[in-house]
Amino acid sequence: MDVSFWMPLVMKMLTSAAIVVAASLVVERSGPFLGAMIATLPISAGPAYAFLALDHDSDFIATSALAGLTVSAATVIYMLVYAAVAQRLGVLASVGSALAVWAIAIWGVLKGQWSLGSALTLNMAVYAVAIPLARKFSASAMPVSPRKRAWDIPFRAALVMIVVGVTVVAGRTLGPSIAAVAALAPVVLMSLALILHPRVGGVAAASVVANGVPGMIGFVGALSLLHLCAVRLGTAVSLILALGVSIGWNASLIAARRWRLLHRAGIRPSA
Repeated sequence: MDVSFWMPLVMKMLTSAAIVVAASLVVERSGPFLGAMIATLPISAGPAYAFLALDHDSDFIATSALAGLTVSAATVIYMLVYAAVAQRLGVLASVGSALAVWAIAIWGVLKGQWSLGSALTLNMAVYAVAIPLARKFSASAMPVSPRKRAWDIPFRAALVMIVVGVTVVAGRTLGPSIAAVAALAPVVLMSLALILHPRVGGVAAASVVANGVPGMIGFVGALSLLHLCAVRLGTAVSLILALGVSIGWNASLIAARRWRLLHRAGIRPSA
């Protein structure tokens, strides 16, 4: 057994699980919109890309980031399908339907040859349709105290550990495109759905996911920057800048929403 590979891998999986579980606990207490803004931060993809950067050169990371742009568009499709199906069906049917459509979309994008321009064009087309549709499912409020189950936290931790493990192993053996699929798999969104849907109902869980569609635009900016800068600036600097783009975008969405709410209430926002 290659201890030098497997021991760091276990540590990576445990660290990522701790980050994502902590974030998901915050989601449950912050409502659909703020919860979605947290869920669409790179709390799973960020550590996955950081771990890939430890094992691969900047060219690999740049190529993986470009592939990630198309994978990210497929994730938005996952979000829409889940939000639509969850209005009427149970958690397994909703998540299963969304994952099936996501897998088909992934199969389609991996067959193509993508440049940065074509990948951005794909995202523009997806968001042009997705943002108006997502508004239909984003208005539901979340119950204040959803019922907790003893297996919630271990389940969330296991999901994240699996995706990080698959990401690292895939990046080691199967190349940058598959590594991007593993890194950007909708593990956080799926985890939230599997946990929240039985506890608060499909409509409320769908609201969290639907509110996250605009937040996913931050991934487009972050992955584009990572693709362009990984070779020029190095992976460490590029990953930090990409994280800043994602956080900055979601923070701007939160600020814009706060301004709109204050404006509707007739309160002048403080400077």
